[in-house]
Amino acid sequence: MADRTPFEEDILEQPEALRRLAASAAFPAAGLGAVERAEQRIILTGMGSSHFAGIPTWRRLVTAGRPAWNVDAGQLLDAPGLLRTGSTLVATSQSGASGEVAELLERRAAGTLSFDQAIGIADAPDSLLAQGSDTFLPLLSGTEATVSTKSYLNTLGVHRLFSASVLGEDSLSVRAELLAAADLVEQAIIGVDTAELAASVAGHPRRRLAFVGRGDHAATALYSALITKESSKVAAEGYIGGQFRHGPFELAGDGLTVVLFGSRADEPDPSQRRLAEDLVASGSRVVFVGDDSVPGALTIEVDRGSDLTALLVDSVVAQLLAVELAKANGVVPGEFLFGSKITTVV
Repeated sequence: MADRTPFEEDILEQPEALRRLAASAAFPAAGLGAVERAEQRIILTGMGSSHFAGIPTWRRLVTAGRPAWNVDAGQLLDAPGLLRTGSTLVATSQSGASGEVAELLERRAAGTLSFDQAIGIADAPDSLLAQGSDTFLPLLSGTEATVSTKSYLNTLGVHRLFSASVLGEDSLSVRAELLAAADLVEQAIIGVDTAELAASVAGHPRRRLAFVGRGDHAATALYSALITKESSKVAAEGYIGGQFRHGPFELAGDGLTVVLFGSRADEPDPSQRRLAEDLVASGSRVVFVGDDSVPGALTIEVDRGSDLTALLVDSVVAQLLAVELAKANGVVPGEFLFGSKITTVV
């Protein structure tokens, strides 16, 4: 359709971007060097959604007993002591040009930071990050016009391939997951309708919007809030696990909508369900993404498959909601008013 925005076009291109990543031989089959040593410290970093995508990787690594941290690049600049001999920096920047990530590499080149290895994850092979890293892992997401969509999904995919390589897992099974995920992402793009929900959220005179995710879906919640603000100019916040109860719960009541990620009907999360029940009782609107629910809540039903696939599909639901929120809020979906796609200023 001729009236699609660049943001919507990028959303539509995501299944093909995932298939491109799954089929690529670009991921280094020979290994990743020092990071594969059990004692090597792994520092995952990035800014914005590039940083959030490291949360599932960090959880997988620490569960396997690896010394790993997930710290945004701005914090690393403020307190760079984590980066020392025996450490590998895994830096993600979808553009490869984020100011904070570039500054970390510049400090290493100048000798003021000393660590064993830099692994860069970005789309462009000629980017600052790609050129300044010892090992480069391409996203293969392709040119992106505006707010992060296909680059975020492919970032999650590359991170999963990275953790599989570090932990000695079979990368072929990950590639098979990515191919299956591409099909389910395609189904979600075609089948999910969030227009009515978005109109009721955007049109409320005291609208408040929050996203909550547990486990790996902490990344989904934070990503959802970020792209909602960027895309629709609707204020939204993302919370990890039980954070919402520690203060933000006072926003409950008429006008609050809380979108919950990460719960499954076959393995329900008791804490998340209790939160949902308490929010419903307060008069808030509660939305589950997936197949779980409680009385009085809405469920956006999507087929989510494996854990990796669920991360990808749920992120697409957030994108579709952001598009409809923008339309209901009277703005062009994904159009920047004050910032830009690439933030180079530190």
